[in-house]
Parts: sequence; C-alpha cells; structure tokens
Amino acid sequence: MDTNDYNLGNTVFQVSFLCAELPSQMISKKLGPDRWIPFIMCSWSIVSGCQFWLSGRTSFLVCRALLGILQGGFIPDIVLYLTYFFKSTELPFRLAMFWTVRRITDIVAPLLALGVLRMDGISGYEGWRWLFLIEGIITLSISIWSWFAMAASPTQTKAWWRPNGWFNEQEEKILVNRILRDDPSKSDMHNRQAITPKLLLKSLADYELWPIYIFGLLWEIPAGPPDQYLTLTLRELGFNTNDTNLLSIPPQFLGAICMLIMTYLSEIWDTRALFGAFTQLWYLPNLVAMAVLPSNSSPWAQYAVVTVLLSYPSPALYK
Repeated sequence: MDTNDYNLGNTVFQVSFLCAELPSQMISKKLGPDRWIPFIMCSWSIVSGCQFWLSGRTSFLVCRALLGILQGGFIPDIVLYLTYFFKSTELPFRLAMFWTVRRITDIVAPLLALGVLRMDGISGYEGWRWLFLIEGIITLSISIWSWFAMAASPTQTKAWWRPNGWFNEQEEKILVNRILRDDPSKSDMHNRQAITPKLLLKSLADYELWPIYIFGLLWEIPAGPPDQYLTLTLRELGFNTNDTNLLSIPPQFLGAICMLIMTYLSEIWDTRALFGAFTQLWYLPNLVAMAVLPSNSSPWAQYAVVTVLLSYPSPALYK
C-alpha cells in the first residue's frame, strides 16, 4: 500500500461517515440514543480491532467504509441525547467537554502507541497490528459499560442495576419543565418516537437552515488535511516514529484549552456566529504561512505553524 491508498481510504471513510449521519440519527430517534449509541460503539470497536488482521488494500478499504458507516451517527446521536437533559443555552460548554474528551484521547493515543509499537514481533505480528487490537478492546469495554450507564431520559433513569435512579420525582418534574420551557416543540415527540417522512421533508424544506448545512459541510476543510496527514508530514520533515507520536500531542492539548475557553465565552455572551467566524479567521494566517514558508525552512518552524493551525477552537461546538 502507498500514499494513494491512504488517500482513498480517507475518502471512503469520509463519504461513508457523511452518508450514515442522517439514517443513523433516524434509527436513534426510533430506538433511543441510550440503545443505539452503545450498539454502534460496540460495532465499530469490533471492526477497529479486526484491523489486526488487515491483509492488503481491499481489507483496508472495507474497514474504512465500515468504520465510517458505524461512526457517522455518533456525533449527532450524542447531541440528540444531550438535548434530553440540557437547555439550548447550556449545550455549548457541555459539547465542548465532549470534544475535549476526544482531544484527550488524541493525546493518550500517541503515548499508548509508543509502548504498543514496541510489541513488534510478538507472536510474529507487527506492532501496528497490536495497536489496532488493543485500542479496539479498550473501546469495546467502554461501549459495554455505556449500555448500563446511559439512561433513556430524565424520567427513565431507574434500572435493576440502578434501583434508585438519578433523580427523585420532584427533580424529574423540574428537569422536564425547564427543557420544555426552553423548547416547547419537544413536547410533541417522546424519546423513542420515529421521525416520519413528512416531518423529515418539512425539516429539509426549511431553507433558513440551508446555510447552516453548508457551513457544517465546509467549516473544517482548511484544517482537515493538515490534521489527517500530520504524522506523515512530521515523518517527511525528518522526525522519527517516537518523535512523531510525541509531537502530535501539543496541537490536541492546545486545541482542548481553546475549545473550553471559546465555548465558555460563547455561552456567557449567548452568541455562536461570532465565534464560528473567528475560527475561520484563525485558519487563514496559518494557511498563508504554510504556503509561503520555503521548503528548506526549519522543520521546527513548519511544525510550529501546523501546531497553531490545529489548535483551533471547533465551531461545531457553538450550537
């Protein structure tokens, strides 16, 4: 396999991811995100672990397609689930915490890789195979735990393993009333009610939302390639495997800090558009610097520019 195969794998994943988002959320609305989210997590962890047995280009592309299909609905399903418990004005910082955890995993993963890649040769398998298998097992463990941890709604938190639930009756009434006062339309559907074709078409016909859809498709394009190809870029700059893993950590750490700060401010000022626009302005000078830096410039200078670029606060948080 070569770089072209890697590029194709990324494309297959992104297309599968995009195509799965809407169908996955419709299934989640019917079954309930407390059931669907653990299921897709369990499924993609198994596929991820099965990459231990990758044997070539075909198996690689199949795994990328399956991962895209299974992971595509995770983010919208999480957002849906959080709307059952929090008001719209409370969501930005909660979503920032969710994305910060993702950044933390991107910090832990290189550290884990440093150790696991040293397993190269054990039982005759390469270290990267062990890395896929171990990461898949970790995700599978978390997905099994999530089956028991996620409650269906604020009024459905009791189970045989959680007999007292999370809230008493008065607290449940307060939670439900505050959510409905924030968005009365939520009273029209319960948490396991399917979205009808008529309602779906009505939503798609709401032209006031079209600019948001376009923004959602395009907003991360400037940072996407530098992020996805960071490790390959660092290797081309002359860093070894261990250094590459360690140098991929600072952008994630700085990005997490920026996300928490920016979303906290957006929640205080109760505005999203301003901070979303600021993120796009964040990209511009760094992309210009990447374009004009001479190819023979210091690897550390090029790394610094990429680090600042990838430390952007995600506008996906400003909902």
